[in-house]
Amino acid sequence: MTESPTSRGQAPVRYEVRDRIAWVTLDRPEYRNAQNSAMTYALDEAFTRAVDDDEVAVIVLRGAGDHFCAGHDIGTPGRDVDVEFERKAVLHWSHVGKEGGDLRWARESEVYLGMCRRWREIPKPMIAMVHGACIAGGLMLAWACDFIVASEDAFFSDPVVRMGIPGVEYFAHPWVMNPRAAKEFLFTGDRFSARRALELGMVNQVVPREELEETVTGIAGRIAQMPRFGLALTKKAINQAEDLQGMRAGMDSVFGLHHFAHAHNAETSTDSLAGLDAKAMAERNRQ
Repeated sequence: MTESPTSRGQAPVRYEVRDRIAWVTLDRPEYRNAQNSAMTYALDEAFTRAVDDDEVAVIVLRGAGDHFCAGHDIGTPGRDVDVEFERKAVLHWSHVGKEGGDLRWARESEVYLGMCRRWREIPKPMIAMVHGACIAGGLMLAWACDFIVASEDAFFSDPVVRMGIPGVEYFAHPWVMNPRAAKEFLFTGDRFSARRALELGMVNQVVPREELEETVTGIAGRIAQMPRFGLALTKKAINQAEDLQGMRAGMDSVFGLHHFAHAHNAETSTDSLAGLDAKAMAERNRQ
């Protein structure tokens, strides 16, 4: 087994390898693993390490603590929206020091849509091991993986329509579930249970919480016996089929609508998020 933090001190992501499986763990449990930019780049560093390691056959993404991921960081002390990071997902100028749409487009093209697309193309199989909350930005992390194994206590939600925004930046909704279910998911902002997600084909398996790691380990172990290059080609084939069904072009079109909504909020409200911080969103979601 190998284990190490990333290179940025107190890492928001843990990385370890056991029996040819790389375990990548979101590690901000005190904030329900809310994803700031430091976590985004720590994830990318961990995934890159797993891809480069010939001893790693499968990657598992999971969350520390009680939840997988409660979404993008919109209100913790570690929020770092104005911090410069090395850009890897898109070739565009930095968002730092920019204003308005220039800032939002540059940042979200990189750390949200661009990074998730980059991770979707990782040539090794990726399993999302989901328990507890998988909300908004957490969905994007799980959806970038090849399949999802969830515990019975897991739930899924994209409540950002409450901000007047048509879903998260990595807009996979109509492809990971059917279009009518996607409309219900977004229009209501309701939580979908793990069982409902299974019925819709969004997750592959649902198991008791105490069996989650054992189940994922077993699946990953079976995958690890398959030829590496064959797995990479098969993953590429299925991703290409999704894109031929319009997934990539659809995401591009919705990304523009997403930023139009940000601009509308900025003109008509207090900020691009319609004045809703993490606390306000949590209160709205409980109503």
